[in-house]
Amino acid sequence: MNEIVERLTQQAGLTPEQAQKAVETIADFVKEKFPMLGGAVDQIFTSGAGGDSSSGFGGFGGFGQ
Repeated sequence: MNEIVERLTQQAGLTPEQAQKAVETIADFVKEKFPMLGGAVDQIFTSGAGGDSSSGFGGFGGFGQ
């Protein structure tokens, strides 16, 4: 999900740390409000955009690692 973080830093003027926290917050919100999407959200953030498993997030518990 480096692409989302990059876009947030460029378009919203956030620091990489702020952008990462924003993505984590949004993902947590979606999982809370729509539990049936939890697995899909986890997979998206674990595999990264376009299957990029080098995103560094390692799932939601891995944000910032």
